[in-house]
Amino acid sequence: MVPALGEAMRRRDLIKAVAGSAIAWPLAVRAQQRTMPLVGFLNAQAAAGYTHLVAAFKQGLNENGFVEGQNVTIEYKWADSHLDQLPEFAAELIRLRPDVLVGTGGANAAAMAATKTIPIVVSFGGDPVKLGYVASLNHPVGNVTGVTIFSADLEAKRLALMNEILPRGATIGYLYDPNFDFSDVGRRNVETAARTIGREVRIVEARKDADLEKGFARLTETHVGGVVIAASALTNNLRDYLLALTTRLKLPAVHESREFVLAGGLMSYGTNVPEVYRQIGIYTGRVLKGEKPADLPVLEPTKFDMAINLRAAKALGFDMPTSILLRANEVIE
Repeated sequence: MVPALGEAMRRRDLIKAVAGSAIAWPLAVRAQQRTMPLVGFLNAQAAAGYTHLVAAFKQGLNENGFVEGQNVTIEYKWADSHLDQLPEFAAELIRLRPDVLVGTGGANAAAMAATKTIPIVVSFGGDPVKLGYVASLNHPVGNVTGVTIFSADLEAKRLALMNEILPRGATIGYLYDPNFDFSDVGRRNVETAARTIGREVRIVEARKDADLEKGFARLTETHVGGVVIAASALTNNLRDYLLALTTRLKLPAVHESREFVLAGGLMSYGTNVPEVYRQIGIYTGRVLKGEKPADLPVLEPTKFDMAINLRAAKALGFDMPTSILLRANEVIE
C-alpha cells in the first residue's frame, strides 16, 4: 500500500531531522563535553612551513602554564594560501565554541569577522588602528587584541636595502599579492619610498600560483636589477619555487622572512616572527586565565632580523656592501 502524502512528508522530514542530528552531534559533543579549555588556531598558510612558529606559540602558552593535551586543547585550521576558505574555516572553529580564537598568517580579518563575542588574539601585518581593526593600540576595545608584525610598514626598509646593493639607475621590481591583508599599505609605502630615493619601481601582482612565473617574466622583460617580494600566504607557501625562480633568473631579492635566506635566498629584513608567535601564545594564555582582550594593549615588535646569505650572493655575482654586512643579525657563509 502506498502511504498517504502527508505521512510520506512526515517520514521525509523525520529522516532529514535525524540525518541533521547525526551530522551535528559530534560537533555538539566536542563543544559541550570537553574537559579542557579550547583554543581555535586559524592560519591562512600551510602547516608544513609553520612548525617552528607553532612551537613558539606553544612556548608562550607554556609560560602561562598551559600545555597542549594536558590542560588545553588546540584545534588547527590551515587554509594553505586559499584565502577564500578562511571564512568557512573560521565558522567551523566558532561552532566549536573556543575559549579563544587565534588568527595568524594573514587570517586576522577572517577571525575578527567570525565573532564579536569570543575573545580573539591575532597577528596584524600592519597598523591595525589605521585600518579600523582596533580603537587604539593601548586600548583595543571589543574582543580583539594581538601583536603587530608591521610587514607592510617595513616594505620601504626592504626597498632601501635593495637600493643600496644595486647600481644607480637600476630599476627595482616589487611583487605582491593584492588579496593579502595590508597589501595596499605595503604597495603605497613602496611607491612613496621609491619617489624619496629616486628609483623607478616596476610593480607586479601575483594572486595565484600561475601569476608568479608571469610576474617574474614581466620583471625580467623590463630588465629590473632586483626585486622586493612582499610577504603573503602565496609567497610563503611557494618559497622554494620563488627561490628557484630568482636563482634561475639571477635576480637578487629581498624577502620579509629569514626562512627564505636559510633556504638559499639572498637577503631578508623583518620582524622576528617567532617572537611574535610567542607573544601571541602569552596573550592567549592570559585570556584563558580570565583577562579581557580590551585590557591587553596591542603589542608592537621589538626584535627585527636582517639576514644575508653570502653563498647566494656569490651565485648571483654580487659583492654585498660591508655597510650592510655589519648591520646584519645573521650572515650565512
